[in-house]
Amino acid sequence: MNTKNMKKNTPIDHTIVSRLIKESGLPDIGSATIREIVRLVNRIQEATGERFIRMEMGVPGLEPAPVGIAAEIEALKRGVASKYPMIEGVKELKEEMSRFIKLFANIDVDPEGCIPTVGSMMGGMATFMVANRNDRTREGTLFIDPGFPVQKQQIKILGHDFRSFDVYNFRGKKLRNKLESYLKTGKVSTIMYSNPNNPTWICFTEEELQIIGELADKYDAIVVEDLAYFAMDFRKDMSKPGIPPFQPTVANYTDNYLLLISSSKVFSYAGQRIGMMIISDHLFKRRYPDLKRYYKSDQFGYSMIYGALYALSSGVSHSAQWGLRAILKEANEGRFNFVESVKEYAVRAGIMRKMFTDNGFKIVYDMDVDKPLADGFYFTFSYPGFTGSELLEELLYYGISAISLEITGSDRLEGIRACVSQTGSDRYNDLEYRLKRFHQDHGKKFFAKIT
Repeated sequence: MNTKNMKKNTPIDHTIVSRLIKESGLPDIGSATIREIVRLVNRIQEATGERFIRMEMGVPGLEPAPVGIAAEIEALKRGVASKYPMIEGVKELKEEMSRFIKLFANIDVDPEGCIPTVGSMMGGMATFMVANRNDRTREGTLFIDPGFPVQKQQIKILGHDFRSFDVYNFRGKKLRNKLESYLKTGKVSTIMYSNPNNPTWICFTEEELQIIGELADKYDAIVVEDLAYFAMDFRKDMSKPGIPPFQPTVANYTDNYLLLISSSKVFSYAGQRIGMMIISDHLFKRRYPDLKRYYKSDQFGYSMIYGALYALSSGVSHSAQWGLRAILKEANEGRFNFVESVKEYAVRAGIMRKMFTDNGFKIVYDMDVDKPLADGFYFTFSYPGFTGSELLEELLYYGISAISLEITGSDRLEGIRACVSQTGSDRYNDLEYRLKRFHQDHGKKFFAKIT
């Protein structure tokens, strides 16, 4: 549905929005990156004075853990700002990371392989720099999509190749043949996915994780598991240290794994740019002769720390490490229920999804195998008669911003990803009004057309 110039009377000034879209230089809004959408919406807000319903970026919408802030202040008072941190991380933090992955995922990893990174974004970059260079006969990463768009950008920057497929129609037992069709080429170094999934919020089952682990062993591929939303499948209570259920992970089914755990969402600690890289004991010590093309050592763990991470940042902010250490210690000892602190996102998702569906929108990824999709940090939606790109652009005139599924590797090009984190209860009335206006302006035209 081409809606340009179709409706001038929109909640956000039509003329200003049109001008700023044109001035942005973006040839197609649907292919714009998350940060490009952020920049465009910031400019529209500044020009119109109207606040948008911001759903394009996964910014934590809750307060950070106070214990982390207090620990950082104390560390700064001790003078850590004048000292370089060790690249592999502060010893006390590494020990708490090892405890955390044991207590909440039931996985044993030596503190040596628990490494802080400047957010999971840098953790991913470093991972590709090492894991995709361990065998000269292989070409890069297989993404089990939909996924986080910037990870493919990292791959491109490094000059690696990638393959990908939308997993939605290959859930359960069907995953094995689909995944193996790529791995048997012998060209895949790493397999990457997020769980819970960004952008769809589907969660892999134990059966699916076992398939991934078994095939990783069979074809000697490294599984990179992005756990940015650790323990945030709120259908199960994973908040009790050392008590099942635990965070599901491929680490139960293979030793060829590397986990990336963000502190941004689950601890609302995004501004401090600190994440966790968890490398299995087996992979940390493994030797790959081809790594010596780029690094001094052929050992995976050594190349990661003193090759990739050294070159990228020479370590993580000293004070932030002490902040994360304090958060993990409180969680590990049962004094900080980090899962309970982020359940608000599920509440918001349930309310917001209903507002969308009450106004003619459809949920794109609506089932998790044979169960209804859980409420969480993201959901996906579409509107009859629109492509995702067209819908994304048209919603800007109604003060709603999001990203297109087109940039996530999804096959569902009619869809858009919504992040609920920045929309608190104080914005529900605004969202409902804008959705109603959109439906009033577009619903009758579409349904009149098809009837």
